[in-house]
Amino acid sequence: MDPLKKYHLSETSKIVSSSIPGEKSKALLELQKDIEGSIVSYPRSMPIAIKRAKGSIIEDVDGNQFIDFFGGCGVLNVGHGNDYVLDYVKKQQEELIHALDFPTENKLSLIKTILKKLPKNIQNDYKVCFGGPTGSDAVEAAIKLAKIKTGRDGIISFTGGYHGMTSGALAVTSDIGFRNNLTSLMPNVHFAPYNYSYRGELNESMGSKNDSIEYFRNLLTNSHSGVCKPAAILLEPVQGEGGNIVPEEGYLEELVQIAHENDVLVIFDEIQSGFFRTGSFLSFMNTKAVPDIITFSKGFGGIGFPISGLIYKKEVEAWGPAAHIGTFRGNQVSIAAARGAFDFIESHNIEEHTKNIGAYLTDKLIQLQAENPFIGDVRGVGMMIGVEFVKDRKTKEPFPEFIKNFRGECFKRGLLFEVGGHYDNVLRLVPPLITTHNIVDAAIVIMKEAMAVCMEKHLEPTFA
Repeated sequence: MDPLKKYHLSETSKIVSSSIPGEKSKALLELQKDIEGSIVSYPRSMPIAIKRAKGSIIEDVDGNQFIDFFGGCGVLNVGHGNDYVLDYVKKQQEELIHALDFPTENKLSLIKTILKKLPKNIQNDYKVCFGGPTGSDAVEAAIKLAKIKTGRDGIISFTGGYHGMTSGALAVTSDIGFRNNLTSLMPNVHFAPYNYSYRGELNESMGSKNDSIEYFRNLLTNSHSGVCKPAAILLEPVQGEGGNIVPEEGYLEELVQIAHENDVLVIFDEIQSGFFRTGSFLSFMNTKAVPDIITFSKGFGGIGFPISGLIYKKEVEAWGPAAHIGTFRGNQVSIAAARGAFDFIESHNIEEHTKNIGAYLTDKLIQLQAENPFIGDVRGVGMMIGVEFVKDRKTKEPFPEFIKNFRGECFKRGLLFEVGGHYDNVLRLVPPLITTHNIVDAAIVIMKEAMAVCMEKHLEPTFA
């Protein structure tokens, strides 16, 4: 028996109501519509009211159980309600919950663990600070630190990048759909094309590593690029909302080298790709690139506790007391949850499991691609996987209509996942890292059934 099985409610979906959503969920969804603000988003595409969850399984108020390949938007790295982590949480709740930025053994122990998880040759070069509880807070702090350190205020971000919804974080997020109604945000932000090898940004070739690197180099070195020397560049080592895009080998290393040659700091946003999501502690550790500042959040809370902060080089230290604060920075219970998650990952060899189960899921998806002409690309690393749907594999025309239907059919059968990408045509999979082989098999069965139904709704194009 898989030793991780006990951390899940079950290993398959179970639909017991006559309709999805069920009657109890419908009632709560209607109540939510009446009394909660209209910014609510996830229940619009996954209309359920949740009662409980454990591991990779969510149960709604009607008793239906869903396989969760959404993972709380990449937060629940060691699963919902992990008992191992909850033991740390319960103990901490009895001792201390709120401590601002006073030192505690709990917090300093976590900091030491974080630093020890970095590559040995750079462990002593970094320090850690905590900010507000969300990833956006970490991005705001990273930008602020870079500006203070360099005395410059420009930021170069990358197309497809998502960094949060607060003013500064939104300004460096490329999707203008999030800010169409906002006339002003943080100024002096410029965007360079990310290495999206499957689909070029400006043209088909611009997706290649070399072309995107040269575009970036030109921004920093050409006096007629129109871009003054920035304080920093900011990017995700593996893009999340942009479509779970993994850059080509050597891309990050070259970006960092060019930035440093031009006295520009490098910020890696590891909010979604970090905390073992790719099999390594942080996704940049799959490469030889070394950033100056790293943002973290999401999975660091283990089972959904809010926490965020920075890991940055000591030489970047530039701010003094209270230069960046937050009443809820470094919440002691969230810190205890992070410590529990670190210990769980080590004791259950989750790093290796993530690599293995990620490869297993990817292989299954590649088999699905061979059976379906609308799947143009399957990509990913660890348990951060993207499946891109296209109308034709030669033209690569996005096919968001198909994935919308596919998602609905999967939902009715008990499988949850998010859709993203530049054209809302990418199935984004960020399941809990403790997902078992049986759960993957159950999810693939649902996908195959849903795919068969969706194929009947669309004309089948010629295979590429």
